[in-house]
Amino acid sequence: MDRFKQIETFVAVAQKGSLSAAAAAEGVAPAVIGRRIDALEARLGVKLMVRTTRRITLTFEGSAFLEDGQRLLNDLHNAEVSVSLGGVKASGHVRLTAPAGFGRRHVAPLLPGFQDAHRDVSVSLDLSDRLVDIVNEGFDLAIRIGQLDDSNLVGVKLADNRRVVVASPAYLEARGRPLEPAELGAHHCLTFGTSGSQSRGWQFRIDGEVTALRVAGPLECNDGAVLHEWALAGLGLAWRSLWEVGEDLASGRLVTVLDEFAAPDNAIYAVFPQRKHLPLRVRMLIDTLKNTYGNPAYWRGGWTTPPG
Repeated sequence: MDRFKQIETFVAVAQKGSLSAAAAAEGVAPAVIGRRIDALEARLGVKLMVRTTRRITLTFEGSAFLEDGQRLLNDLHNAEVSVSLGGVKASGHVRLTAPAGFGRRHVAPLLPGFQDAHRDVSVSLDLSDRLVDIVNEGFDLAIRIGQLDDSNLVGVKLADNRRVVVASPAYLEARGRPLEPAELGAHHCLTFGTSGSQSRGWQFRIDGEVTALRVAGPLECNDGAVLHEWALAGLGLAWRSLWEVGEDLASGRLVTVLDEFAAPDNAIYAVFPQRKHLPLRVRMLIDTLKNTYGNPAYWRGGWTTPPG
């Protein structure tokens, strides 16, 4: 019990930004919160956060542990809810948002089956490549790919994901193959514009460090599917996810470059606002997505045809 309380306290401090705020929410003295964090760090043998009089800053280990802690507490809550709910049926409406390309291929095809299994639940799906503010825009759930930056959201990992730099054989024959990331400046890079996660740049591992490089080219678009089509048409290099271009790589329509500089794998997440009690309809949808994407046979079965 003490271990769970320590983790719960650490997550609360990280989310609220201070010991005093977490203490006020629980109705205890800040010193109590501080002792729990000290005990957790001592037990783990690592420093999770740097505390000053004005702010809390998570260490690298703290950021990693926060994600695991949130998932652990969420799983515990869901286990308790499953028992307490018994035979209660999911009902109500779910507002879901997802990146446009991924949503078309891997979210939309699953929703009819989900709704058929849960007849009292309705779902609206919003497809957008902008970073949707799910709290202020009233969404129950979002699919995010890559690093999660908002500690006010809970993230549940659905599957691993990897991005690769791709081009058509015709483009590489005409303009040559880049051998290192620094050579991208001499190439037509098909960019995502100023919105979305790729606005930070294409990520590579250079000299052991993950580095984001801002690239440019004569064409940009805020729709990933368009960038994909442009790459197939031989108009430039694109930084795309394997879930999108896997079929083209297998057929030879696209090839990868700079593989030796590829950044570490990222992940596909379901994220939702911090809530004490997650509605059953949302939890059931998360379970459907997690069970589908977490099954290796789903991805082996084809990049564009999810199972029924």
